[in-house]
Parts: sequence; structure tokens; C-alpha cells
Amino acid sequence: MKKYVIIGNGTAAIGCIEGIRSVDPDGSVTVLSRENHHVYSRPLISYYLEGKTDPERMKYRSADFYEKMKCDVLYGQSAAKIDPKGKTILTDGGAGIPYDALCVATGSSPFLPPMKGLETVDKKFNFMTLDDALALQAAVTGKTRVLIVGAGLIGLKCAEGLHGLVGSITVCDLADRVLSSILDADCAAIVQEHLEKQNIEFLLSDSVERFDGCTAHMQSGATVEFDVLVLAVGVRAETSLIRDLGGDVGRGIVVDERMATSLPDIYAAGDCTEGEDISSGTRRVLAILPNAYMQGHTAGVNMAGGAAALTNAVPMNSIGFFGLHMMTAGSYEGEMIEESAEGAIKRFFVKDGVLKGFILIGQTERAGIYTSLIRDCTPIDTIDAELAKKSAAYSIFSAEIRRKTLGGVV
Repeated sequence: MKKYVIIGNGTAAIGCIEGIRSVDPDGSVTVLSRENHHVYSRPLISYYLEGKTDPERMKYRSADFYEKMKCDVLYGQSAAKIDPKGKTILTDGGAGIPYDALCVATGSSPFLPPMKGLETVDKKFNFMTLDDALALQAAVTGKTRVLIVGAGLIGLKCAEGLHGLVGSITVCDLADRVLSSILDADCAAIVQEHLEKQNIEFLLSDSVERFDGCTAHMQSGATVEFDVLVLAVGVRAETSLIRDLGGDVGRGIVVDERMATSLPDIYAAGDCTEGEDISSGTRRVLAILPNAYMQGHTAGVNMAGGAAALTNAVPMNSIGFFGLHMMTAGSYEGEMIEESAEGAIKRFFVKDGVLKGFILIGQTERAGIYTSLIRDCTPIDTIDAELAKKSAAYSIFSAEIRRKTLGGVV
């Protein structure tokens, strides 16, 4: 009986389990879970703070998932070292776990640049896990002044989650706009204005020079008094297990289309990996939930002796703040085509006759059709491009394509 080990217990790990079981129903599967929680959907932690969900409803799979999949989950344990020659995982508790095929799904961890005086701040938190959300919830009251360092996805979702629970929220970032990694200046301004209407304050193009207890001295000369600090500067892929073995590592663990690493019988999936972005033709960390699952499933199938490949991955984000929904995907290369209406803006980026990326704010219905155009490299001249700008609908495709994809519906 084949022995499978998965390091990590997030979305990629679940994909891996289901990939393994699609090929091998009997092999032993051991999951190392650093957290003491059943697998849950991490993007929901801000909704937990808002009171819109609870740990039970946050579960990414049913309570009996591991039992049904015949998995042995070791909670509160991490991998300290991989012995590829002996095919053994050494846990941080000193146990040795043998494997025939291994998947590293370690995700990412908070990135903290050097910050003077950070040690003088008593109440400081990250915002990446359910435990982070639980700790933050316990630390705030209706009068708490919160400073969030980082105006990216994590920082802004934290601000949304805390809204209504605390006295004030200030967000600072060295970048000149919110969500600088996924939005251009015009679109970021729309989102910032929407957030400011919720009494969230921003200090952009500015960052903390030093902390002195509960006072942040900014590079601009301003000072911010706070009670609770949330550090949401960024994340870094957890690659050390493979790097320590001399495996191929860039910003993430380098994998091929089978999710195989450069080391025999070792695969990797999820936010810890670096794969090809077909929209830009570059290799990058694609740290989003759908890709994590697809990578994990691909790895699991191949670990079990099947054949699977992931060849159409693209970066994408689907998020919302206080009722304003947005979706982004791909890369922003080539000609920009805009379609705007009251309360909504769409920006499409076309290069070499194909859609490379898009930004949608306020109107995101059926955006998966746009994503499929990117994934499939569909030539723009084969669809009704004018209609596509206004509405994501199957009617943008030719009758022949609709027959093939919709089983005769035209």
C-alpha cells in the first residue's frame, strides 16, 4: 500500500487528497496540520469578525471529510525536515513519518520588513489565519483605535472585518494607492473613496519610521496614536523545506505542469509554489484559492500514478468591500479598452489579438466567461467583442462554439 504525506492542511492539501483518492482509493494518506483546526476557507476570516459566519460554517469540507477520505490528520504538527534518501518526514515533535510520495503545501507566512521599535508594541497581530482573527477579536473593544500597516488585500479585508467593532481604523501603506498589486490608479481611487465613506482613514505614500509604544511615527512626520496594531505588509511563500534540500526555488517552490518539484517523488502545490502565468508568459507565485485547489488536485493525481497537468493558470481575485464587488484576472498588457456605467467600470487588456487581463468594479456577473477567454487564449476576432464589453454572456460566442460547449443550445 502506497504511503502519501501532505505537509499543510489548506485548500491545496484538500485538492491533493481528492486527487489521490480519484486514482488510489486505498493508499494511506497522512496530513500534517500546523493549525489545530479542520480545514477552513481562509478568505472568510474577515466575515467571522463581522459576525457573518462561524468556524463551523467556515469549514472548506464537511466535518467527516477526513474520515470519508481515510486520512490521518496530525493536528498541531509541522515538518521540520525532509529526508529524501530515507523518504521520511521529521516533524517538529521529533516523529518520523515515512512516505512514498510527498506534497509540500505549506502556503505562505507574513512578511515583516525591519521596523524600529516594533518590540515596544504590546498588542500586535497578523491577519492570515483563524487563530489570528480569534486573537484580534479578543483584543478590541468599541473604543479601540486600530492601525493597519498595509493597504493590500489582507489589510483591507481586516479593516472591513473590524469595521463596527472598533472606534477608529487607520490604514497606511508605502504605495500610493490601495490594492496596488491588482488595481491601476484610477480603479484604486474608486475603491479608496468607497472605503473612506465607511470612515476608514488612509495614509498612503507613507509608512512607519518607528514605533514608540502605541505611537507610530510616520516617514512624513505625522504621528498616529493607536491601541492595536495589525501587520499586513505582505506574505512570503514557505519554501524552506525544499530550499534546504537544494531543490529549485525562486520566489516560490518551482514546479512543472505536473506539480512536480526538482526532487524525486516530491510535489508542491498552493501558495508556496511558483508556476507559469499564461497571461504574461512569466513564472510567478499565483497565491489564490482556485489555483491552490487545482494545483493540489493535479499533484495528487500524479502522486498516485495518474496523469494530470495544469497548463492554464492565471492570477485572479474576486473580492468585495462593503457591497462594492470587484474581480481582476490576468496581466495588464497591451491595449486598454474601457466600458463604464454608473457605479461600475470595466477595463480589458488586449494584446496580440487575445484578452490578457481585466479589472471589473461594480459589475462582476458571469466574469468567469472573461477568465475563460484568457485561459483558452480565445482570439478576440472570433467573438462579438462589442457585446463582450457590455455583458459577459454566451451570446458573445459563435453558434458553432455554443453548440460545442452548451450541448446544442444556440
